[in-house]
Amino acid sequence: QVQLVESGGGLVQAGGSLRLSCAASGSTFTTYTRAWFRQAPGKAREFVAAISDIGDITDYAAAVKDRFTVSRDSTKETVFLQMNTLKPEDSAVYYCALQSVGTWQRASDYPYWGQGTQVTVSL
Repeated sequence: QVQLVESGGGLVQAGGSLRLSCAASGSTFTTYTRAWFRQAPGKAREFVAAISDIGDITDYAAAVKDRFTVSRDSTKETVFLQMNTLKPEDSAVYYCALQSVGTWQRASDYPYWGQGTQVTVSL
């Protein structure tokens, strides 16, 4: 059974930075994509960023491009989301997800999810 555990959320002032981590265990897939989504109160879950199996391809939502960076460690088990120049509108619960096949930006294509970590950006 695949398990994903996020960490690193918290409260930060606008303009600040946070680094989220997502550790995976139990995956039996030989190749898989890792992604970050976020969900603010009253809003749908939205795609943030994704990274390919070997880390050579990344994709970002327009709202976070040039501010956020997704990466993964050499073991491929942990994925990171470096968030810089944070804005109040970045406040949300951030989820990491894993898929072996599917559209990167589509939440319904991810069968495995973490429990989420809260990010709050104050003015």
